[in-house]
Amino acid sequence: MAYVVTQNCCNDATCVAVCPVDCIHPTPAEREYQRTEMLYIDPAACIDCGACADVCPVDAIVPGDAAAPDIDRYRDLNAEYFQRNPRKAAPGAHVQPLPIALATTGVADPPPLRVAIVGSGPSAFYAAEELLARRDIAAEVTMFERLPVAGGLVRFGVAPDHWHTKTVDRVFDRTARRAGFTFHLGVEVGRDVMIDEVLAHHHAVIHASGAAGDRRLGIPGEDLPGSHSAREFVAWYNGHPDHADRTFDLTASRAVVLGNGNVALDVARILVSDVETLRRTDIADHALDALAGSRIEEVVVLGRRGPEHSACTTPELLALGSLPGIDVLVDGQVTAGPDAPIKLRILAEYSRREPTPGNKRIVLRFGTSPREVLGSDRTEGLLVARTETGSADRIECGLVLRAVGYRGLPIAGLPFDGAAGTVANVSGRVVESDTGETVAGHYVAGWIKRGATGVIGTNRYCAAETVEALLADHRAGLLPAPTASSADLTSLVRVRRPDALGGADWRAIDRFERERGREAGRPRIKIVDAGEAAVVASAAGR
Repeated sequence: MAYVVTQNCCNDATCVAVCPVDCIHPTPAEREYQRTEMLYIDPAACIDCGACADVCPVDAIVPGDAAAPDIDRYRDLNAEYFQRNPRKAAPGAHVQPLPIALATTGVADPPPLRVAIVGSGPSAFYAAEELLARRDIAAEVTMFERLPVAGGLVRFGVAPDHWHTKTVDRVFDRTARRAGFTFHLGVEVGRDVMIDEVLAHHHAVIHASGAAGDRRLGIPGEDLPGSHSAREFVAWYNGHPDHADRTFDLTASRAVVLGNGNVALDVARILVSDVETLRRTDIADHALDALAGSRIEEVVVLGRRGPEHSACTTPELLALGSLPGIDVLVDGQVTAGPDAPIKLRILAEYSRREPTPGNKRIVLRFGTSPREVLGSDRTEGLLVARTETGSADRIECGLVLRAVGYRGLPIAGLPFDGAAGTVANVSGRVVESDTGETVAGHYVAGWIKRGATGVIGTNRYCAAETVEALLADHRAGLLPAPTASSADLTSLVRVRRPDALGGADWRAIDRFERERGREAGRPRIKIVDAGEAAVVASAAGR
């Protein structure tokens, strides 16, 4: 039986390159790739070889007759994509492999291209892999991360109960073990070493710092205690060191999440999940303790527009409806005919459900806009209005989480597009906002380049585009030559941050977390304190 792509698809399209019959779409060369929520396998073309499943970094591809959750729905989802998007070209016509592994020229080896990467999330590691896996150049990569551990949103953004998605970190570990890769953890560029100092030791710098800010609503009461960004809540339950000491009021029976994308569904699900279920994940211990005492019974998820515009992906919405002990309901009626998109048909199914006595609830409410967070010294409710009619309503709640988008923050010395929340760039090259002139030696990848869009795998092709621009500039002689050596940089880091960690330290911390997790029947138990991480790394090095 044909293979099927399921919920935790990361969109990195490794599977596309190995498929012998071109049955996985959309490929990165197709226009739909940028706006499609997952990849799909054509059941009419699949030859059941399993090559795609073998290379999938997050185990998202399974046989169509596997005993996987909602496998029937995923078979329908995969088939429906090709019914709506019939192939218009011969097999193989769309395949566009990543620009790596080019032939060598036989010319005497030039000095290695030295590139610094600031950040350690998916876009950073994909950029490093693009450089180090090539055969047409010799490259050295230095990665800087201000935290003592790497991973970015894979570690601190993916929900703890989506452990399959987190296994993409195996790809990052492979990159970090490549010859020519150097790690400086616990080192902040702009504080411990200046960006000009970094560039002096490299031909170029790729900024892959992500989006550490939030979009705001601009409504009264938004800053009341009990009103937070979903980003802060996600970072808290995922054990981000900057947010480990945060507190969230979980004493009321109802919480409201503003926005209905995947992050909104994640936080809603975590708020009402059974604590024993969460205890089997890598959720931070401090969050587990707090959620164990939570009184929240209902989470209302608000969307400004109608159900046909729901921002979450179909796999996330589908998985939401099969959680034990949790009712997923829709406030109002949703109708969808047999030819409607499957996401709308799922919402119509949820709208027909009745609440189960004793269950907690996630209530999806559409066509509703927030007007004011209510309360005197803390959040007590939310004033909302129907988007179409303007009629007002009050929702009693003690916690409001706005999941309306992450936003990039300015990087000192680089031009910033305030409207987009990105560093001004063209195809990854940093450019001056007013003149469009290239800022020599500086590049961006990931959310700081394109905004907070896409999934983990989207960063692979985003990073590839940036690296291609960088290499084109290198070939054209447009990159400044380093004026100091790699050894000089290592010495500088040791002087500025004697407690800085390296790649071996990161792997030691990873082993320690996983070993502690195995003892407790969990994927890992996270270290959230930088001092403890340093102690673990030091003990492993003795």
